[in-house]
Amino acid sequence: MNLANRLTVLRIILVPVFLIFIDIKGIPYGITIATGIFIIAALTDKLDGYIARSRNQITRFGKLMDPLADKLLVSAALISLVELGTIYSWVAVIIIAREFAVTGLRSVAASDGIVIAASWWGKIKTVIQIVAIIIALVNVDITTVKLYYSFDIVSIMRLLTDLFIGLATIVTVISGLEFFVKNKQVFATDK
Repeated sequence: MNLANRLTVLRIILVPVFLIFIDIKGIPYGITIATGIFIIAALTDKLDGYIARSRNQITRFGKLMDPLADKLLVSAALISLVELGTIYSWVAVIIIAREFAVTGLRSVAASDGIVIAASWWGKIKTVIQIVAIIIALVNVDITTVKLYYSFDIVSIMRLLTDLFIGLATIVTVISGLEFFVKNKQVFATDK
């Protein structure tokens, strides 16, 4: 268990902690703490990948668990944001469905000994999703304590949330289409 894998495990452990703070009402500054936990967990994604590559410590555990940890974190955040009424359920379904579909194709490819690396679109998608979720979480936080903020700030945060969630959805669809078109040869061979 190297450092990169420990960071991946930490990200997985942070998911239920994030959910506790975002879901349980009455925890002082719960949404703020949940947002901080989400940001820390998202940063471990970049850090564990960098450490694994720079130290040449890429493992099977990391190849399996790193993308799973990412999907757990993003899915937990999206589902929580739907429950809080911040994003539409169809947005969460599109984003989560793309993740399941890509993971499925990667599994099929791996069973044939084919490794499918993340594309430029996939990396951009991840960054935009993370930024969109952080903005949406800040929006929830501001909306919850709106008595302390002017209407303008609440309106601007709502607009930013809608803009970035919309952008994340569009880029998610584009990256999913690009992924399947680029890797259609995986479906071409039957055993």
